Amino acid sequence: MQPGTLTRPELTLADRCDRCGAAAKVRAVLPSGGELLFCGHHARAHADKLRELEVDVQQGAD
Repeated sequence: MQPGTLTRPELTLADRCDRCGAAAKVRAVLPSGGELLFCGHHARAHADKLRELEVDVQQGAD
């Protein structure tokens, strides 16, 4: 028996940026398993640090 793969749901209009409350466009899944949601602006502003931390960045549907 193979273990199931956990997937995260698609971002919806109800998902909001953790920094400013705008519509979330990006989900950043942390190595610890937690997640942060960012609007496009804040995703770009924190992109270098997210890459440095090897965060799994998932783009939402436009």
